[in-house]
Amino acid sequence: MAEKWIKGAIKEEGSLRAYFGVGKEETIPVGRLNALISRLQTKAKGKAKLSERELSLLRKANLAKTLRKF
Repeated sequence: MAEKWIKGAIKEEGSLRAYFGVGKEETIPVGRLNALISRLQTKAKGKAKLSERELSLLRKANLAKTLRKF
């Protein structure tokens, strides 16, 4: 069952790797994920709103951090 929701949750496979410039066989460093998430969350708390691209990037980063456990 878990495999089905994971497969449906990933819409653009490899887009987060492309953002970080990480190769297909490498893992995305947790520190870089955490830095991206905190930077975007800080921006969202202020007066500035997140753009569609930034919001999508935040969601992808959160999902990638969650899927590291599987």
